[in-house]
Amino acid sequence: MTILNPTKDLGATGMPVGITEIPPDQQADIATRARFAPGSGANAAYLGDLMSAFLAHEQCGVHLYRTVATHTANPMLEMRYREFLRETEEHVSVLSALIKQLGGDPLYVSPAARLVHSMNTHLMAGVALATGSTDVLVCELGMLEAVMLAETKDHANWSWLSSICEDLDHGETRDFIRTAVAQVEPQEDNHVKWARETWSRMNTLQTKSSAMMKITEFAENMTAKMKNTLAGN
Repeated sequence: MTILNPTKDLGATGMPVGITEIPPDQQADIATRARFAPGSGANAAYLGDLMSAFLAHEQCGVHLYRTVATHTANPMLEMRYREFLRETEEHVSVLSALIKQLGGDPLYVSPAARLVHSMNTHLMAGVALATGSTDVLVCELGMLEAVMLAETKDHANWSWLSSICEDLDHGETRDFIRTAVAQVEPQEDNHVKWARETWSRMNTLQTKSSAMMKITEFAENMTAKMKNTLAGN
């Protein structure tokens, strides 16, 4: 089963940092963290925490794609969002398996992962707010921009995993990471390329098309008239 929301009931663990309190039975074992990615020559605890943050971003990506696929009014965008949703769900599984292969626990939520969850929650809140408080065009562009921002970070994560292999000692850790990267990175390249190009193309179309401006103005006027009629004006 792919876990998207690590919780206490599921056995999630963490580290008490600052104002974050973690019950003793949920605190991650320090010795286990120090054994992450054995034989790689890496800072084990740091790499484990970073991988936890990468997994958190993928998990949040699933929630984002579910939201935009549900709220978009554009069938072509919905089709692409649902395609990327399926692939992002696979990325969660691949990264969870990789963490296990490296001796970690996918249910460990590092301080960096908590930060990622918080940042993505605010991004999701902006998308949810837009779907109920603005016109269709602005909403579509807002959701697309959220996808572009999320995919830019996602792409950076996997690109970094690809590059760090060159600095790791030869062994299973490097082999495991390379295998995971080979599965996911081509799709991430496609995701971020599509998001950037589509966002740019939609904005350019709206900016340059006088006909589209007239259509938008007409739609806004009709919406205003309907609201006035319903209000009894």
